[in-house]
Amino acid sequence: MTASLLALFSSAFVTFLVIVDPPGNAPIFAGLTRDASAADRRRMAIRAAIVAWFILLFFAFLGEPLLDALGISLAAFRIAGGIMLFIIALDMVFEKRTERRENRAHEIEGTPEAEDVSVFPMAIPMIAGPGTIAAIMLYMAEATTFAERMVITGAMTLTILITMIALLAAGPLMKLMGAKLEAMITRLLGVILAALASQFVIDGIAAALISELQTL
Repeated sequence: MTASLLALFSSAFVTFLVIVDPPGNAPIFAGLTRDASAADRRRMAIRAAIVAWFILLFFAFLGEPLLDALGISLAAFRIAGGIMLFIIALDMVFEKRTERRENRAHEIEGTPEAEDVSVFPMAIPMIAGPGTIAAIMLYMAEATTFAERMVITGAMTLTILITMIALLAAGPLMKLMGAKLEAMITRLLGVILAALASQFVIDGIAAALISELQTL
């Protein structure tokens, strides 16, 4: 792997890891599946990861044609995606994101959906949520070669694998981490995501300005 591809992989991997936030998903999954058997928890964790992977793969390769069909420029999508990611980052820093996740979990407790949480709410929207979809579409829109697309797909796949492992180890992980450590990690990741989101906005504005200057 060349230095440029390695840098792309690192950037994409950190972005996906921060947005998906496996340590943040683990306690929600543990709470939703606390009455399930160990076998059922494993099945739901694996299914959630697979469903989320296919959703992100769909948007990775069909997201750009969708933008073209809607008449949306890549620069506009970079700016919109960056703003969305920045809002998510703020929520993470101020712990609003965890609160919303817990609210979603409480909403489906005691309902038939609580029997299998793999598709909703775990795969959608907790793993393959709007932020993750926007991020992978942004990276794919900027990729110019097949190798770059495979690197981005690999970074996303590795993130999903780590998330699946976190879900499988949700119970023991929560006992090991504790609420305070989880909150600290979430806030740190939020700061990193805010910086990455700002870069997306800057790149989008620069691309829009260049495009306008070229038309003059």
